[in-house]
Amino acid sequence: MSTTGSQRPMQVSAARRRTVIDALRRGAVPESGLDLLATGLDRFEAALDAELDAVASGASVFKAVRGEYGSGKTFFTRWLGERAKRRNFAVAEIQISENETPLHRLETVYRRLTERLTTTSFPPSALRPVVDAWFYALEEDALADGATEDELPAQVEKLLVARLAEVSRHAPSFATALRGYRVALADGDEATAAAVLAWLGGQPHVAAAARRSAGVRGDLDHFGALGFLQGLLTVLRDSGHTGLFVVLDEVETLQRVRSDARDKALNALRQLIDEVHSGRFPGLYLVITGTPAFYDGQQGVQRLAPLAQRLATDFTTDPRFDNPRAVQIKLPGFDQESLVGLGATIRDLYAQSATSPERVRTVVDDTYVADLARAVGGALGGKVGVAPRLFLKKLVGDVLDRVDQFDDFDPRQHYRLTVASSELTDVERNLAASVSGGPAAADDIDVEL
Repeated sequence: MSTTGSQRPMQVSAARRRTVIDALRRGAVPESGLDLLATGLDRFEAALDAELDAVASGASVFKAVRGEYGSGKTFFTRWLGERAKRRNFAVAEIQISENETPLHRLETVYRRLTERLTTTSFPPSALRPVVDAWFYALEEDALADGATEDELPAQVEKLLVARLAEVSRHAPSFATALRGYRVALADGDEATAAAVLAWLGGQPHVAAAARRSAGVRGDLDHFGALGFLQGLLTVLRDSGHTGLFVVLDEVETLQRVRSDARDKALNALRQLIDEVHSGRFPGLYLVITGTPAFYDGQQGVQRLAPLAQRLATDFTTDPRFDNPRAVQIKLPGFDQESLVGLGATIRDLYAQSATSPERVRTVVDDTYVADLARAVGGALGGKVGVAPRLFLKKLVGDVLDRVDQFDDFDPRQHYRLTVASSELTDVERNLAASVSGGPAAADDIDVEL
């Protein structure tokens, strides 16, 4: 997230304000309400909104987001996800990791997608409400075509076959499982219906009896996952959603896995990009995030030449002229001025629900916000770009909360910044070590050869 100066927040509901402030107090990126903080992102809005509109019309888009640690990649993708939700997209954010969600196992990625699927009306997992809405839409279409109550089941079956005809070419078991789910519901067998839906969502180890009753067998595999994603997009569209916005976050973790798994994951990413560009997934907006080292280093994208070619983007010109329509976009990150501007925005947002708003704004004025930003940056070796998470956590939890609760608390007199190792991430801890006299990085350690 990049900001330029303080932006006075508009009057917002107490619930939205509390969601944002509570997340910052924990040192986390808010799940919603990000438009309240998103200053300086207007340079991306026109291009990204045009892409979202194109996806809503049946296109598909792949986007790679590039940024150093602390530049706001997670914030950016959640902000973009909120814009997608306002267009009635379903949204899923997936954390890529070697143990939990390895990218080379697309069946696991698909399972996480269904687990994290959310809509404007339903939190994760919204898979069941989406499927139920789809069958309701099929029934409404059948009735609109003149079907009687007795003819309704047969007409719904015909519509199901027609809508999933293309999907069934690649993953016939997707339509079969949907039929099994509908039959189990009609028979009042809730346990079987839930089990079949779990299998449809890619869950392993579903009871064999439930799979037999639905006419499916085995577990979802790597290649079947692509067909199931295609089917999910069809169900979303027919149930009234304009598209699906998916984020694969922290893809740079691929650099730390075994070389064989890394090569498989990079090839899986290349395959996903090709499928998106081929038009197989109409209504899909797929985003990945990564550090410059992932995109430019030999342990990342550059390890697979076809993938490097697909993601190649020129960032050698003046950053002001970076192309937001390119396949890869770069987040500029924070400097001291933008960090202070963000702090002032948070201070003003906090003050709206404070016991004494004027006291909050007076005691924690712009000068103090700037002093705290410098102190946090100094505690992290002067790396301002890494400071936002810790700075906002300290500002809200250590300063603003105390000013709001204690009438005689003055942060200039009663608060001294302390940064415990236990509250830092690995990257922050590495930078803080240089301040305390330890080596700043592995390259700073002298090794006798």
